[in-house]
Amino acid sequence: MGKGDKKSRRGKINRGTFGVRRPRIKKQVRPETKIDIDKKGAVRP
Repeated sequence: MGKGDKKSRRGKINRGTFGVRRPRIKKQVRPETKIDIDKKGAVRP
């Protein structure tokens, strides 16, 4: 249960891999960016 353990969080950090114990952090979309995209996409006759 240390740096050499493939399944532990510390082992994942040491190896530089991801998995259940160390999931990848997803980038969150900013709300202001969504609003700008919606305004540009709306075309009215």
